[in-house]
Parts: sequence; structure tokens; C-alpha cells
Amino acid sequence: MSGFHNRWRAILPALSAASLFAGPAQAGDKALGQYLSSECVTCHQLSGQQQAGIPAIIGIPEARFAEALNEYRSKQRANPVMQNIAGKFSNDEIAALAAYFASLKTGPRAPAPAPTPRGRQ
Repeated sequence: MSGFHNRWRAILPALSAASLFAGPAQAGDKALGQYLSSECVTCHQLSGQQQAGIPAIIGIPEARFAEALNEYRSKQRANPVMQNIAGKFSNDEIAALAAYFASLKTGPRAPAPAPTPRGRQ
């Protein structure tokens, strides 16, 4: 056998053993998710309130969020806008977005804006 094959025969068991202790897959990168979120929050409100039929995405569990985006990406869910947006993201980017939005909590509703004074006539 060549030296190349001998080296791999020696390294392979160590790599296999190391993979047993690697633990579960890494969670999404929240900082990356925040960076990528600008397109999402154009329509989905950071307040956590549904508006004009667009659902709130704040606080959705990571697995559910990722599942929804993957279903839009694979066109299992029908919404051309979301299919187009989800289609741009990699698995790692979807995981990052899921981690970011799951970490956000809805706050109290913002007070209604004060009425503007009318000019004197």
C-alpha cells in the first residue's frame, strides 16, 4: 500500500472517535441572523405584532422557523414573495435567522401616537 493510504488508515479511526464526541450540530449564529434580518423586518414587524396579514416572526421556536423557511425554499408553501426570499438563504443562514428571531421577545405594545395639534386659524 502507498504511504498516502497508510496515513489515512492511521488517521481515520481517530477522526471517527473524535466525531463521537463532537456533540450536536451547532446552533445558528444570532449575530449573523441579525445581520441578515433586514430583509425580513421590511415586512415582519419587530414589535411582534401581526400587521396587514403578515405574521409575526418574533419568538418563534428555531425549529419551527427553520422548517417554515425550508418549506418556502422548496416551494412546499405557496407564497411567491417568501419563496423568492427563502430561496436566497443557505441552511446556515436559515439557522442563523431562526436563532436570531427565536431569541427576540415581544415587548409591550407601543403607545398610540399623540394626536398632532392643529394649526390655529
